[in-house]
Amino acid sequence: MIAQQLASALGRKDEQPNIDLAIAIVDKNDHQAIEALIDLVQGKNKDYQNDSIKVLYEVGERNPNLIAEYIPQFITGLSSKNNRLQWGSMAALRSLINSNEAALYAELENLQDAANKGSVITKDNFIGILVGLMGNHDYHDKAFDFLIKQLETCPTNQLPMYAEMALSQINQSTKDVFIDTLNARLDEIEKESKKKRVLKVIQKLNK
Repeated sequence: MIAQQLASALGRKDEQPNIDLAIAIVDKNDHQAIEALIDLVQGKNKDYQNDSIKVLYEVGERNPNLIAEYIPQFITGLSSKNNRLQWGSMAALRSLINSNEAALYAELENLQDAANKGSVITKDNFIGILVGLMGNHDYHDKAFDFLIKQLETCPTNQLPMYAEMALSQINQSTKDVFIDTLNARLDEIEKESKKKRVLKVIQKLNK
């Protein structure tokens, strides 16, 4: 049974058993194991939920095709009261950005809602999805609009990382708005090191 191979079932406090299980599932292309993990995520055992979503997004990072059909289940997970399951679901969705762009683009409103209500890690993964979508010409403009909303309201601690993540996907049509948004928040940033990181992004775009 898959449940017996999870870290909590083994009495482990670390994530290594879950990572090992993900690697084994990818090596065997084990669709039945994925189905079992989805069932555990939807179950009532919180420890199994936490371990299973970890395994699923680790699988997604290695072979997104194995979890691609479960986007609806991950979307449902975003509204979970279990914080680990919530941000883990966003991480699983982020792992699908290169293989399921259209499906994620269609869910942008739901993803944004979850990011706005969720933890910092949920937001981090949402930014990763937006940056991935911005790499597609057809999705760039709308994803950029969602990104700007996040940059306007995110904690200043996260702002440098988000700016750096997005930098490679900023083009001539979006550059000015991006720079203006960052400039507008500079005075809010208390740590000089973080302010310098944002300024460095702006300087790179102004070259």
